[in-house]
Amino acid sequence: MDLVWEDRKANFAAVESMLDATDVQPGDLVVLPELFDSGFSLRVEVTADDAPVGSGQTQAFLSGLARSRRIVVHGSWTAIARDVVAREQPTGLNIAAAFGTDGAELYRYAKIHPFTYGREGERFVGGRQMVCADLADAGAREGLRVCPAVCYDLRFPELFRRGLSMGAEVFVIGANWPRARQSHWRALNIARAIENQAWVLCVNRVGADPHLEYAGGSMVIDPQGTVRAEADDAPRVLSAPISRADVDSWRKNFPAWSDRSPLFRDIPDEP
Repeated sequence: MDLVWEDRKANFAAVESMLDATDVQPGDLVVLPELFDSGFSLRVEVTADDAPVGSGQTQAFLSGLARSRRIVVHGSWTAIARDVVAREQPTGLNIAAAFGTDGAELYRYAKIHPFTYGREGERFVGGRQMVCADLADAGAREGLRVCPAVCYDLRFPELFRRGLSMGAEVFVIGANWPRARQSHWRALNIARAIENQAWVLCVNRVGADPHLEYAGGSMVIDPQGTVRAEADDAPRVLSAPISRADVDSWRKNFPAWSDRSPLFRDIPDEP
């Protein structure tokens, strides 16, 4: 998507329009870019969905979209970090969440790594907990175990390794990744798929905001690191089939994941 700056209603309409023009089927997983409702704005007081100006509109939109179309929707928005010691201005959390075919929330994740270089740390704090969930519980046709991440998280492979230890078979990443470092975006997403022998579904915005340009490059990457589908820098819906069988067969035939040293297995649960 080419996000409309700080304009929920315009971005909601864009999502609906793009899905209307696509053959979306019940049980599909739809992934939206990071902060799809506002763009990468630091004005928490304007963009926060749980502030009076937001009134929960974004969460209601995602829930209603999932329920009305019988799909699973992963989206991202700004929330107020209410447990943070008072500052002069509101402090935000960069939230990524998924809603199932019944409109119920499947998971909620707060971006662990604020993008300090881009000043995100001035208005946002990092989350403290990873999550994994089973897509089948949300009504998805393919019952993969999913682990969400957000944009800058991509640069921290230990996050994905922990997700693997929690049973992740697919990583879902929404981003506002700038054009200037587009080569990093592509290389790191492929690396995360290869390292963890997992699907990576990575969705980046296109267009420009008042500060940066974005080159898109959304991808569907399989557990062997093969790019199954890739978008350019124009708005579009990228679609590709994914399956648990691809994860199971590759991990069985080339079980690199099981050779991790005990030194690095900080979570006992295995896939």
